[in-house]
Amino acid sequence: METITLAQLLEAVDGRLLGDFDRLDAPISQVETDSRAIHPGTLFIPLVGDRFDGHAYIGSALEGGAAGCITAYERDTFLPGKFYVKVDDTEKALGRLAAWYKDRFPIPFIGVTGSVGKTTAKDMLAAVLGVKYKVLKTEGNHNNNIGLPLTLLELDSSHQIAVLEMGMDKFGEIDYLAGIVRPDVGVITNIGDAHIERLGSRENIFKAKCELLAHVKKDGLLILNGDDSLLSTLKGNTPVPAVFCGQGEGCEYRAQVTGGDGVSHIHCRLTTPLMDREVKIPALGEHMIYPALIAAAVGERFGLTPSQIEEGINQFVPTRMRMNVLRRGEGITILDDTYNANPQSMRAAISALAGSRGGRKVAILGDMLELGPFAPALHSGVGECLGEARIDCLVAVGELARHIAEGARDAGVPQVIHCAGLEEARAVLPQVICPDCTVLVKASRGMKLEELTARLLELTAEG
Repeated sequence: METITLAQLLEAVDGRLLGDFDRLDAPISQVETDSRAIHPGTLFIPLVGDRFDGHAYIGSALEGGAAGCITAYERDTFLPGKFYVKVDDTEKALGRLAAWYKDRFPIPFIGVTGSVGKTTAKDMLAAVLGVKYKVLKTEGNHNNNIGLPLTLLELDSSHQIAVLEMGMDKFGEIDYLAGIVRPDVGVITNIGDAHIERLGSRENIFKAKCELLAHVKKDGLLILNGDDSLLSTLKGNTPVPAVFCGQGEGCEYRAQVTGGDGVSHIHCRLTTPLMDREVKIPALGEHMIYPALIAAAVGERFGLTPSQIEEGINQFVPTRMRMNVLRRGEGITILDDTYNANPQSMRAAISALAGSRGGRKVAILGDMLELGPFAPALHSGVGECLGEARIDCLVAVGELARHIAEGARDAGVPQVIHCAGLEEARAVLPQVICPDCTVLVKASRGMKLEELTARLLELTAEG
């Protein structure tokens, strides 16, 4: 973050200064919502949740070196030499500050959302754009009302372009985040079943994701998945120009998988308005054509050559626990995709497992959360997908995963084991792995299946 003053903070958040502190030129060089991460010059913003109130930590933050704080409450006592800025809502003040701060930087902003693959698309975009530009990108799970503003507040004069991921689980969230970003380019990767428990239908998820459209700048661009049955209905009906990515002939940006080694990469033919060439994507699964196409479209928008786009795609590295390929001894490969899961991403991961080179293919799958009354049928459908993909073994972990196991048995998967929880699953892992096998590990984040990945690493030697 580049230094701002207290006077600028008051303007940005429409705040009121409390107490007798009067140094409006007091510098602010960092913003934190965690009182344990305070440094000199920090502005502490206490957040309020259902089970916590960060205002309780204002004293420790200021005593720890923070220059001052924002507060939603009036106060009678003040630490000397510290400023207190009164606002109505601290979370909204964080968003207002981020939007104000962002406007100090005349660089392009790219907003990415979607049910599946938005993190992968963000990482691919950053890899491609990074060939030519200094990129700020969303890190980890900072794609919400707190993380996105904090990411924007990391901007400095060295950044030339920003790639920001936007998540949601209810109406209004994309509207809020996109209103802060006001992107030059908006990306929607697809519409799936994630968060269907709250939104009720894919059509409602589509409407929620489309809250992005109104916030793309008038001279901006939309990049949409042309193979998605709902997004494709937007052709000719968007507030700014749109291009579509996919395998269909109606897409301006098209790709077809042409091969791969089944271990570390696939090959595909990318056809765009400015390029037509074979490229290597350092990841498994046909679904990887979509982030590559999105990155090609954005790369062309911002002046990258075909060679630079290909170079960036080759440099792509996924976020940890997002289909990380871990090669072990004796020909064993672990596909660690434990960060999250929904029905669409499960099917894509199973497809990647099916296309892998291993002689024996094992899926360790856990519950997919936030599916509400649709959960049993959607889990059963994943089990059927395992049978269609000819997967050799399933270890299903969790109560909902029982339906994956049932669907897999009905679909003819040769070995199906259901485990109630992680401890039971740990015990069966030695029985299901063997030389020359590929093991996929995937579930919703709350299932913590990364603990099983760690156990698999203990059971296997380094390659």
